[in-house]
Amino acid sequence: MTELFGTDVPVVLGPFGGVSSVELTAAVSDGGGLGSYGLYGYGADAIRNTAAELKKATAKPFALNLWIPTGDEATSLPQPDFDHYVGTLKPYFDELGLPLPLMPDRYLPDYDEQVEATLEAGPAVVSFVFGVPAPELVEAAHRRGIVVVGTATTVAEAVALEAGGVDAVVASGMESGGHRVSFLKPAEESLIGTFALVPQVVDAVGIPVIAAGGIADRRGYTAARALGAEAVQVGSAFLATRESAAVPAYRAILHSPAARETVLTRALSGRLARGIPNRIIAELSERAIAPFPVQNWLTGRFRPEAAAQGNTELMSLWAGQATPLIRHDSAADVLAELLAGSPAL
Repeated sequence: MTELFGTDVPVVLGPFGGVSSVELTAAVSDGGGLGSYGLYGYGADAIRNTAAELKKATAKPFALNLWIPTGDEATSLPQPDFDHYVGTLKPYFDELGLPLPLMPDRYLPDYDEQVEATLEAGPAVVSFVFGVPAPELVEAAHRRGIVVVGTATTVAEAVALEAGGVDAVVASGMESGGHRVSFLKPAEESLIGTFALVPQVVDAVGIPVIAAGGIADRRGYTAARALGAEAVQVGSAFLATRESAAVPAYRAILHSPAARETVLTRALSGRLARGIPNRIIAELSERAIAPFPVQNWLTGRFRPEAAAQGNTELMSLWAGQATPLIRHDSAADVLAELLAGSPAL
């Protein structure tokens, strides 16, 4: 895996949608791993600017991550429906002192434009979630010398990704924080634990496998490698570091007893995701919510302000089930902890 990525150690930073930072991505890459940056919601210009910042921050390989459209996204809503969903969220806008949003022309940037900008940026690796990248996209990446990584939550998805020509696959267990990136079956029907999923995927495909979910220390690293994973992908432990874009209140919760409990919810985005329960999840779970990506766009109009105010009750607190194992607050220390484990039993 280190040969494939051009890295020194087989550790990958999980890409975060909305809380990726140049500083953390560069810190992981400079530490010998593969730093990753999530591009959810980024238009072409933002992608180019971010890639330029990353190349200034580190000379080491890094990955850029894209969400593949699944075809079930709500690209538009009738105005009365939009107004209804805004009305449901009005108390939160009022609480934070924000005006209600107007219906946008679009809820997400154009995917083809995102792909074009990402390939032009020339990262060492481009990774994908929510599907198999198109053959012509994989070919275009390979022509540029870019490694392509897909993400699977089931064995069938891993097999489909290998057939699609990707160079490596992330086996993402249900313990993972953030969105469940299933694409062949509903996410609720694809909840396989990391340490059951990884060896099955290793047996089913001939490409390198990266284990993700429930890995926060040397024990998880050792277990994943013993099961056949050639690398590990770690999210929450890095998210809790001072280099991440998570605000101090968010990082404090990741280091607190509150992180012992996580739930799967569609409340904040319209898609199933794992996070630490708070008031907004509890309240929205009892109401009709907008489909993805409308719900994600709507709550995204107030979640940044909640973060700025340190109001963790109105934020998305994505976190994995191994978050209580977090002991470090710097990327270098997290890397050192992971690599203190045996590469295999």
